[in-house]
Amino acid sequence: MKKPLCIFLVLCVLASVPWLTFAQRPLGQGKLMADKLESTKALLEGIAIADFKKIGDSSERLVQLSRKDEWFIYKTPRYELHSNEFRRAAETISQKAKEKNIDGVTLAYFDLTMSCVRCHQHVRETRDARLPVPKKEFFAWAD
Repeated sequence: MKKPLCIFLVLCVLASVPWLTFAQRPLGQGKLMADKLESTKALLEGIAIADFKKIGDSSERLVQLSRKDEWFIYKTPRYELHSNEFRRAAETISQKAKEKNIDGVTLAYFDLTMSCVRCHQHVRETRDARLPVPKKEFFAWAD
């Protein structure tokens, strides 16, 4: 009787592990990332139709988002590097939009996108490295 109960409890604990990392996220981070995605979509739309006002507004919004407290989820040098690259690219987009330089905007947009991809990869690697690993003694009953 005890063995099936133990198996059930272990399965419940293991099933909840992925949710633990989700629950550890800062409260505003999900909304911030959704706002970032909407702003980058608007930015790409502005680039596609050469709407420099839309490009400028979207890039300024991205700069503002990158300065919020919720943005800084990890205090690592690599995370800070990616955040700075993102902010510089967004600022460059804003400047090139003021100059009505679509080629400059497009190149800076590529830099912005690459900084996002690299940062999200770093966050996934950091998060995965911090996942709780069950202790060997936890499974001692299975011997």
